[in-house]
Amino acid sequence: MKKVIVLLTTKVATFNNYINGQWQESVNKKTFYSVNPANNEDIVGSFQASNEQDVQLAIEAAQRAFTCWSQTAPSKRASILNQAASILEQNAQALAEELTREEGKHVDDAKNEVLRSAQTLRYYAVEGQSFTGETFPNDDSNMKVSTEREPLGVVSVITPWNFPLSIPARKIAPALITGNTVVFKPSSDTPLMALRLVEALDKAGIPKGVINFVTGKASDVGDLLVTHPAVRAVTFTGSTAAGEDIHKKAGFTTRTQMELGGKNPLIVMDDADLNLAASLVVNGGFSLTGQACTGTSRVIVLSDVKDEFVQKLVEKTSALKIGHGFEPGVKIGPLANEKQLKNVLKYVEYGKQDGATLEYGGDHLTSDEYQKGYYVKPAIFTNVNPNSRIAKEEIFGPVVAVIEVDTYEEAIAIANDVEYGLSASIVTNNLRIANQFTKDIQAGTVKVNRTTTGNLMNAPFGGLKKSSTSTFRESGRVGLEFFTQLKTVYMGY
Repeated sequence: MKKVIVLLTTKVATFNNYINGQWQESVNKKTFYSVNPANNEDIVGSFQASNEQDVQLAIEAAQRAFTCWSQTAPSKRASILNQAASILEQNAQALAEELTREEGKHVDDAKNEVLRSAQTLRYYAVEGQSFTGETFPNDDSNMKVSTEREPLGVVSVITPWNFPLSIPARKIAPALITGNTVVFKPSSDTPLMALRLVEALDKAGIPKGVINFVTGKASDVGDLLVTHPAVRAVTFTGSTAAGEDIHKKAGFTTRTQMELGGKNPLIVMDDADLNLAASLVVNGGFSLTGQACTGTSRVIVLSDVKDEFVQKLVEKTSALKIGHGFEPGVKIGPLANEKQLKNVLKYVEYGKQDGATLEYGGDHLTSDEYQKGYYVKPAIFTNVNPNSRIAKEEIFGPVVAVIEVDTYEEAIAIANDVEYGLSASIVTNNLRIANQFTKDIQAGTVKVNRTTTGNLMNAPFGGLKKSSTSTFRESGRVGLEFFTQLKTVYMGY
């Protein structure tokens, strides 16, 4: 009897762009796959490989929608944000599972991101209704002088893959509540989660053209999002190199808001609680598999406590469970893609070549459950030269460089001697040193006895030096400023 082989195939869902209130294919009808980083044989979905023709359509739709949306009552705009937040909250578990499958972080962290994104929408729904201008005293009793805040127009929102829901939410919500229209281009590594945010806004009743969503490679769609004369502002989070390129290409009258790379230090003083310090480094350097722009990358330790601190750091790191984001107790998931994996392994080799001691980890995990994913064991280097590549360059992965110093002054000098200035922390019980640190350190976010990661949604966020354009901050009430322009009115009567 002839043997019959039956091949079982699973249909991959195809997702469209969202332009002028309609879900539609790209003009060229080409697509690309989003892949699960924990299992590269698992295809999350097929997405539109758009080009500049699609971007042109999206910008034109946003242009047409701007006049009506900018004149829509603030309470109506707020109602849509609140309804979208409710949709995210009602589907939080399902969205978290999709986020884990697409990006790799643990499902508990993914659910927290979904809920935080909903909270961000609600936050700006409230703050945007009281964000207004000022009235100025003057000597003419028959004149009133005041400022009014107006929306800019079409805003391009370009976001990364590491927080595929929460970073878009903190850009799109303030843009919409202040009356702007949006063209949104997410990372090609996590387009599904970005689509889910747009889907929630669509279901909440946002008018057609107010938000538009285009997927595809930056090289195919990126320039027009920045150079089109109708684009009044570009808000971007990603690498410093990409941010510099966008900033150079943007038009003279186009605002830019760039949140870029980091090489974040945590200083451990000789009076520090070393258990706390080690825990902070583990959480800041290795949670989210080190894929946070505020992640702890350098640990600058006073020589008197260096050996004891390193021992505690290795003990806590070796206890971390590595695995799939759906497994209970997992603390470190896969890197987001193959490019990330290769980059991390490259820097592990750089560390060895530059004479640092690989104290722990750095291995590419390929056995059993790891073989289809992008897994690496977190790496701890000691005896690191402050001028080496692992001490100077952003890695964006679970690699920590321990640098030994003799004094606080030396620690500060090394901490500041990089081109980045995003986040920094110190662990100490000395209030004088803690207070001095907040003045000496060159960083936009400064912490004492806390991880370098984590930011409140109601507090400003942004970096210094090459970590940001340092023009307008994100998050908090000040996050609304980027999306509005001031008009001064002299009213005589």
